[in-house]
Amino acid sequence: MNQKIYQGINNEPKGGMTPTANIIRDAWVFGLIPEEQTCEGWTIQGIENLYDQVHDAWLPYGHLASRLPPALGERHARIYGAAVERARAEGWDPSLDDES
Repeated sequence: MNQKIYQGINNEPKGGMTPTANIIRDAWVFGLIPEEQTCEGWTIQGIENLYDQVHDAWLPYGHLASRLPPALGERHARIYGAAVERARAEGWDPSLDDES
């Protein structure tokens, strides 16, 4: 049985604007994993476990960035701002609404 292995957020095309990359960025925001952790080489089960942790971390804030306390809100803005900047530099166009 072959297990799927995640390529890592930094190896995703067009800056990693995907649901999996968002899970990783959210995990960084909440301090669940260090920001240096790209999850490269993780199994899908590992990513799913991280998703569960991220989901639980968002619950007190209704899954809305606008409800984060100031420190987490600033961290979220920094992490996602850098992600959007990188993705655009790599050719991502949000108006295309694709994940390729």
